Amino acid sequence: MDREAEMAEPRVDWLAGGVRRSIASDRIVAVARELFLAKGFDRVGMDDVAAAAGCSRATLYRHFRGKPALIDAVMANSAVAVAERVAAAVRRYEGSRRIVEAILASVMAVRSDPTMARWFADRAGGTDEVFATSPELGRIATVLTGIAPDDEAAQWIVRVVLSLLCWPLADAASERRMVERFVS
Repeated sequence: MDREAEMAEPRVDWLAGGVRRSIASDRIVAVARELFLAKGFDRVGMDDVAAAAGCSRATLYRHFRGKPALIDAVMANSAVAVAERVAAAVRRYEGSRRIVEAILASVMAVRSDPTMARWFADRAGGTDEVFATSPELGRIATVLTGIAPDDEAAQWIVRVVLSLLCWPLADAASERRMVERFVS
């Protein structure tokens, strides 16, 4: 095998049982998630994560450029699990019924995910514009609801989910009535 091919293909570390870089990143993300859940996103610094992960700050920054990148990695893990749950919940629906069920299932899945629930609790009634305008969340909304690709419709769906997460109604039945009314 030539040097170039060797550099392109990560080597499995016999002692670590996998690709060291992936193992280190996964460990850092897992430790950061636990710290964020215990203390809140705003109360955990990169020094806290490095100490808890048992690595240096240099190692931490080699894997994540800063706290926003680390938060993105933690949230991405949760987002995958949430999207899988929603996809399973809406698989049998079509049309406007699928849109309603996808919105409500998304709200329920985010609320039941400890990491995402903590994120929204820490924001107490507000969220970042980044979520509301995220092209990735828009693509996920398009897939989960089954709508044709439409950036404005996808953004509307994301904003409805965010609104229900940040400003919940009295109960699930009230949320369902509101979503059904405005989707149909």
